[in-house]
Amino acid sequence: MVLWLSPMRGRERGSALLVTMIIVSALLAGAAVLVHMQMKSSRGAEMSRTMTSALHCAEAGLTAARPVVMTSYPQWNASLGMTVEPAWLASVNHDIDGDNAPDFRITLKDNDDDTPNDLTRDNDLTVYVLSTCIKYPDVYTQVAELVRFNGGGNCYQSQLGGCGGNNNAN
Repeated sequence: MVLWLSPMRGRERGSALLVTMIIVSALLAGAAVLVHMQMKSSRGAEMSRTMTSALHCAEAGLTAARPVVMTSYPQWNASLGMTVEPAWLASVNHDIDGDNAPDFRITLKDNDDDTPNDLTRDNDLTVYVLSTCIKYPDVYTQVAELVRFNGGGNCYQSQLGGCGGNNNAN
């Protein structure tokens, strides 16, 4: 028995291959989009983790520096307005993770306590301690804490806010 190919059948030759190629191309494009979305999500999660770690690093710097800053009031004015860490803070352990590399930098900044504001002189025994995490250079993280030197000793009612924070109420 001899089969004759109809003219209609001859025109359809290769169409299955074309349909298959279109389906495979669509599946590959979909897979590429999914991979791209997953990579973007992974980068976002990594950045979020790094930002949280950098915040903890900067907060650890404040915690480590607080006692030294509070006991070093005479050096405050010489350290205000500087962009580098004061030398008297060298006694603070700057390595919080044990890799023998500094993880944070501490600087002091004057609060707005006079007019016009002189950032190199403290007038009210109050300054900001700024801790900047340098362990993660891709994520700039800085935290500030307002500290006040109370000096200890005798409290005089008419001096610097009065006793008990009653604002010089005479």
